[in-house]
Amino acid sequence: MADVPTLIFKSAKTSRPSGIWSDDDYDVLSEGKVVGRIFKDDGQQGRPWFWGITHGCIEDRAPTHGHEPTREAAMAAFRKSWLRE
Repeated sequence: MADVPTLIFKSAKTSRPSGIWSDDDYDVLSEGKVVGRIFKDDGQQGRPWFWGITHGCIEDRAPTHGHEPTREAAMAAFRKSWLRE
């Protein structure tokens, strides 16, 4: 069985110390590298949490981004896309 990569969801305030970041903004890290982002975006009614894989990490993954109703759902959608082989 192959090793499953660990994803770490880290607050942008601690991940990106320069700048002012919302409490609802997270970087997604794998093996110490930022591979995506999850943040609250009020532009999508009923599904305010955006998730996206960083452009340089997309490879053959699909979907690469989306909107979900909760942060937990966005984290799950990110994880599902990231772990897809």
